[in-house]
Amino acid sequence: MEKSLFEQMGGTYTQVGDYMLPNLILPAENQPIGIWGQRHARYLKQHHRILYYSLLTSGKLNSYLVDIDKQAEGLFFRLVNQMAEREGVTERLKAENQMEWIERMNSIRSGVAEIVYTDLIYI
Repeated sequence: MEKSLFEQMGGTYTQVGDYMLPNLILPAENQPIGIWGQRHARYLKQHHRILYYSLLTSGKLNSYLVDIDKQAEGLFFRLVNQMAEREGVTERLKAENQMEWIERMNSIRSGVAEIVYTDLIYI
C-alpha cells in the first residue's frame, strides 16, 4: 500500500481497535500565561475562533498569549503610575489618609483596566 502524505513527512500511526490514529504531539510550552493573556484567550475563543484555532494548531498560541500578557501588564502599570502622578496620588497621601489613597488608586486602576481591555484584550 502507498504511504500517505503524513507518513511521507515522517508521521506515524498507532492502531486503536479498528482505527489507525496519527501520533500528534503539540510542542511543550511551559511559559505561564497571566490574567491578561487568559482573558484575551477567552475572548479569541468566543469571538475569533478561526484565529484562536489557527494559533493553537500551529503551536504559537502560548507564546502569542504570553506576549499579549506582557504588553498588557506593562501598559497597565505605566498608565497607573502616570495617572496617579497626574492626579496627585502620592506616598505622602498614603501616609496621611490611607482610605482616600485606596479609593483614588482603585478608581485609577479600574479606569486603566478598561483602557487595557479596549486597546489590547478585546480587539
